[in-house]
Amino acid sequence: MSMEEYILNDVKILKLSDRIGETQDLFNNLTYTHLPVEKSGTYIGCISENDIRCFDAEKTLEDYQYALEGFFVRENGYWLDILESFAQNDTNLLPVLDEGNIYQGYFEVNDMIGLFNETPFLNESGNILVVEKSFKDYSISEVSQIVETNNGHILGAFVSKIENDVAQITIKTSPTAMTAIIQAFRRYGYNIISEHQEDTFKKNMKDRSKYLDKYLNI
Repeated sequence: MSMEEYILNDVKILKLSDRIGETQDLFNNLTYTHLPVEKSGTYIGCISENDIRCFDAEKTLEDYQYALEGFFVRENGYWLDILESFAQNDTNLLPVLDEGNIYQGYFEVNDMIGLFNETPFLNESGNILVVEKSFKDYSISEVSQIVETNNGHILGAFVSKIENDVAQITIKTSPTAMTAIIQAFRRYGYNIISEHQEDTFKKNMKDRSKYLDKYLNI
């Protein structure tokens, strides 16, 4: 997929000679968290709205060049890597440079999220299963094997959380064989985090717990 069609140029790149007050006014009229800045035609970083609100309106961007953040992505980058860069830099605008480091424009975060929404992980019907296991003991190949050997197909999977050396994996599978898949994950030592109507194991445990409580209260 070519990312060039998503490059925008609606907002001109700022210059170091631009006044802080003018840049503050520009942020007032935009919804971006950052804006790109150039020096002698070369991109040198982004200025954030949070920073510029604290600066002297009569000075220029050159006076605060130390505050620029140098993040960027390539025009031939993969959309998932670009989406990750948005998250890592806590921004909704990413400058785009070509292989010669020439500024081409910028990406908007909503466009990348829109691409994610078009993936089978989100727009195909299926079941979401969340499992967890020790980080050193799980593997994506094992997760795939468990699903596929029980007549399921993976529409997407990712590590959604890591805490205390435990990895939580979110999986979307084809809408079949959920009971067998859930039971297989348990046999391989995975904890099932998500709730499923097909999960008779949990239902039986809850029923037994209610029976035990009733027995103890006699």
